[in-house]
Amino acid sequence: MLARRLSTAPLDRRRFLFASAGAGAGLIIGFQMLPKLAQGASPAAAALKADPNAFIRIAPDNTVTVICKHIEFGQGSHTGLATIVAEELEADWAQVRTEHAPADAERYNNLHWGPFQGTGGSSAIANSYDQLRHAGAMAKAMLLAAAAQQWNVPAGEIAVAKGRLSHAASGQSASFGELAELAAQQTPPSDVTLKDPKDHSLIGKHAPRVDSKAKTTGQAIYTIDVQRPGMLTALIARPPVFGATLKSFDAAEALQIKGVEEVVAVPQGVAVVARDFWSASKGREALTIEWDESGAETRSTSEILAAYKAMADKPGLVARQDGDSDAALASAASVIEADFEFPFLAHAPMEPMNAVAEITQDGCEIWTGSQLPTGDQMVAAQILGIPPETVKVHTLYAGGSFGRRATPDSDMVSEAVSIAKAIDGHAPVRLLWTREDDVQGGRYRPMYFHRLRAGLDEDGKLVAWQHRIVGQSILKGTPFEGMLVQNGIDQTSVEGANNLPYAIPNTLIDLHTTDVGVPVLWWRAVGSTHTAHSVEIFIDELAEAAGRDPVEFRRELLRDHPRHLGVMELAVEKAGWGEPLPAGKARGIAVHESFASFVAQVVEVSLDGGTPKIERVVCAVDCGRPINPDQIKAQMEGGIGYGLGAILHDEITLDGGRVEQSNFHDYVPLRIEEMPRVEVHIVPSEAAPTGVGEPGTPPIGPAVANALYRLTGERIRSLPLSKHELRGA
Repeated sequence: MLARRLSTAPLDRRRFLFASAGAGAGLIIGFQMLPKLAQGASPAAAALKADPNAFIRIAPDNTVTVICKHIEFGQGSHTGLATIVAEELEADWAQVRTEHAPADAERYNNLHWGPFQGTGGSSAIANSYDQLRHAGAMAKAMLLAAAAQQWNVPAGEIAVAKGRLSHAASGQSASFGELAELAAQQTPPSDVTLKDPKDHSLIGKHAPRVDSKAKTTGQAIYTIDVQRPGMLTALIARPPVFGATLKSFDAAEALQIKGVEEVVAVPQGVAVVARDFWSASKGREALTIEWDESGAETRSTSEILAAYKAMADKPGLVARQDGDSDAALASAASVIEADFEFPFLAHAPMEPMNAVAEITQDGCEIWTGSQLPTGDQMVAAQILGIPPETVKVHTLYAGGSFGRRATPDSDMVSEAVSIAKAIDGHAPVRLLWTREDDVQGGRYRPMYFHRLRAGLDEDGKLVAWQHRIVGQSILKGTPFEGMLVQNGIDQTSVEGANNLPYAIPNTLIDLHTTDVGVPVLWWRAVGSTHTAHSVEIFIDELAEAAGRDPVEFRRELLRDHPRHLGVMELAVEKAGWGEPLPAGKARGIAVHESFASFVAQVVEVSLDGGTPKIERVVCAVDCGRPINPDQIKAQMEGGIGYGLGAILHDEITLDGGRVEQSNFHDYVPLRIEEMPRVEVHIVPSEAAPTGVGEPGTPPIGPAVANALYRLTGERIRSLPLSKHELRGA
């Protein structure tokens, strides 16, 4: 997923606003990131001129709608965001609703990136927590002021609970909805008092998901459900190898297919536009296309890997250096080395990629599961040559992403808009990617090769560590390159390695960034998906070489990192580390930090023939103050399942540049019968909340590999595990 914090606006530029949207509209509360003020200008005057960014809408029917600037694609973000608001507002959970915010970077800025609206890097709760607490507290203060005015009593005597205000002495009470219109007329408070966490009734407690009913009853609207008058469906014939370009095409036979309306060339290939999906599909099959593959990536996986291994023989660009690792290795009592291979991985979300684009007199409207509304808005505007503010993005529910919907070039939207433009905007266009389109021509977690060397002294102390990483840059050539590629180092390539928490006096992390024509993208947990794997397996190898228990070895090395140590201690306690297991079973452990959250996992494995069977996973997570414990557990479980599917089965391989996999039969997600028992334990914390969408994924692979070694005696350093025939020790 899109990661890293770009900037946080200064607190003195933040102001809370409110607006009444007309009689009967009720109360709207917002939060505005103000532009830098001219010298001598009044902050209040600037605030009044700014367009209010509404986060809360209280209607006369007593519903409280939380406007969510982050997409809901299954991770539960809307439930978490609504919980924060409802807690400070003292709303009844039953009256709370959510909806996606429109695309507007100035009003709905992701405070960790800014100015940019988007979801990724497990940032939704972390960047919204203080913002929404204040918005909720402001709305409550204005409701209190309205009640005090209407009842002619001091506001301090009015109680608020479960969506109602009451005055015990006079016996008066009213719902939020009854007071909303009067509340909108109140002067916004200059300061608000936030609740003491000990008084929380929703944060840290169980709150049912706000989207469960709509999704289980089929009422939730996804892009595939959008219907526009006269809408056409489009499929694109894309090049069979990455980097090939269109040379010529013949659409004569395709245009003979019933339902096919038009065939047009677009930057991405040839689009068949039809009245329905089946007609578009048959029309695409009937195309005759000649591709120019002269500039294409035509290497096979084995050739790319061989090139990576050759690069690993030479020093790369230094990402981190402490002490003198070469000298420490030269004087070490023993030196241990290991190489690790990681394949390309597809995202494979359940809902295939799609977008609807409609060119209008006023601009353009987009309907899609938009992970980066600002990017989608700007790309559409550029294609059409119109101002970005005339592009309206309707963000809808999406069926998963894992980073796939956060493309810097907004591939789904750019394609839909390009097709709508190519047919002169005479009809709305629904672009669809089939599963095969995405698996064979989408974006991938980069392929990587790691080489690690470490030295132990005569007492088994870890004195030197070298970690060389070879792989593609996700950020190169994107708008994010200038901010997140520093001195040639793509931070997403080395994260999880260059922030190594273990106390090692001499450390060197270096990187070779490769030039490969395969399009790559952040994948759930980004760099930590491969760095955590190699680091945590290698730590186990070093523990064995030192004659130490893996937990005991880590415990000493993590002495300066209490949060890493805390999750490890909780996980091993709950898993019964050190207690005997039945014959044919073994345990493994891994600890990792990603996106400022800390996760440790202990797994129990067995073998079913030569196939690994993951029996049990005990997971401990420290993500700061837990907003919705059930959601945290669900995300840990989901991250574990997603990671298990990848390490057990998945790889994208190339043969002459062509992707060999195509659908779920040969790119296999974790099946339900493979899902282990998972226990999630949350570390109590008063720290600011951090993300949970991704941190559950990195530790599962190395924990499984470490357990399998204890069971089989075989170190597995290349993925997926399905490539290996395993036997008990």
